[in-house]
Amino acid sequence: MQQKRKAKIVATLGPTSDSPEKIRALIEAGVDVFRLNFSHGTHAEHRRRFAVIRKAEKAAGRWVGTMADLQGPKLRLGRFKEGSVVLKTGKAFRLDLSKQVGDETRASLPHREVFAALKPKMDLLLDDGQVRLRVRKCGPDFADTRIIIGGTLSDHKGVNVPNVELPISPLTAKDRRDMQAALEMGVDWIALSFVQRPSDLRKARRLIGDKAAILTKLEKPSAIEYLDEIVRLSDAVMVARGDLGVELLPEDVPSIQRQIIRVCRQQGKPVVVATQMLLSMVGSPTPTRAEASDVANAVYEGTDAVMLSNETAAGVYPVEAVKMMNRIIARVERDPKYQAVINAEHATPEATTADAITSAARQVAETISAAAIVTYTTSGSTTLRAARERPDVPILCLTTRKQTARQLALAWGVHSAVSVEVNDIDDMVGKAQRIARAKKVAKPGDRIVVTAGIPFGTPGKTNILRIATVKKR
Repeated sequence: MQQKRKAKIVATLGPTSDSPEKIRALIEAGVDVFRLNFSHGTHAEHRRRFAVIRKAEKAAGRWVGTMADLQGPKLRLGRFKEGSVVLKTGKAFRLDLSKQVGDETRASLPHREVFAALKPKMDLLLDDGQVRLRVRKCGPDFADTRIIIGGTLSDHKGVNVPNVELPISPLTAKDRRDMQAALEMGVDWIALSFVQRPSDLRKARRLIGDKAAILTKLEKPSAIEYLDEIVRLSDAVMVARGDLGVELLPEDVPSIQRQIIRVCRQQGKPVVVATQMLLSMVGSPTPTRAEASDVANAVYEGTDAVMLSNETAAGVYPVEAVKMMNRIIARVERDPKYQAVINAEHATPEATTADAITSAARQVAETISAAAIVTYTTSGSTTLRAARERPDVPILCLTTRKQTARQLALAWGVHSAVSVEVNDIDDMVGKAQRIARAKKVAKPGDRIVVTAGIPFGTPGKTNILRIATVKKR
């Protein structure tokens, strides 16, 4: 039926992986959620990819999620006279709003919001931190700087302002158009870039409503100051290490990653670790040992999912990259110490009926050696609370909504099946037994633990637990 492993795999589609044959192969290799990167490609290309995913999902016989990743605002320099320029350490360099092409003494930075946030002694990072400038003097339309780390700059390179909350919305006009197109397609997740503050999420929620779930990409260190609230307002979170790593010191990124995973686990929100996980596999059929360890460490930390970007979007070995990630995850989860490591940072249940039931379900499943925990859910909240417990057995989600099943493809240990509404507790237990057997989560004679909420179909009302033995028929 579904994947045997608990941690999930997100893969980005691109020119080398978006044919129907490749998408089917990627699902067979282990992809649980496909990322459509709206920084590249047209709406027509993304619609075609989305349609192929849905057909391949049906053929595979399991639910596969889709994520539209919005570009967000990109702070970039203007053009240079010769297309590029060499900046020498110690020299002066000016940034301004002028549209004139730049040279070794100045460049255009067409973002008034950046100048509004600058103060003397602040640093600016250009080209993913390859060049560093320090502000000496600034105003509403200029910044005079000294080059701290020189290097070559070419047209339209990116600009980062570390440790500053910029007065910029995460949703540009392009993002709004892309988001509308993605919602019309029927994507399951909208990934928001450049989130800096909780109010960014509240604005996005008003626009998206319940048409899709929101995944917040944490790529600005300033957002970490609001981490608890940002996680609370999100449906899931991504540790976007590429952008985080530009503004953070390299030695700070691993601890920030662990902090984000810990908070997400405490709040029961899926968390994805992304960027450069198997980067060498863009051009090599095997990863480095350091990359394999990086993926493994994220799994040991309890992440819900790990993500491939260029490896599957533009790499020569997209299917092999997914197979390798699948193998690494499976190997970690076979480690006899894996569950002990996961349990070491077990989230404390909240003082609610739902948490009491889901916590008890995990303990009961361990005590009676149950084959699975079966959750009935409409919105997915019941199942996510079960996943928050990180049980040692699979979680089978039964829902009436296809979108819920696809969204939960991102969640740790969850396998979903779409079923009709149940009428009463006996009907609930009977369906759980039949579907668990049909999906090969449990076999006849196995016991399962079933949780649900009464009245049935009411989101967030988990209040009953049953133990049942799977029958032959």
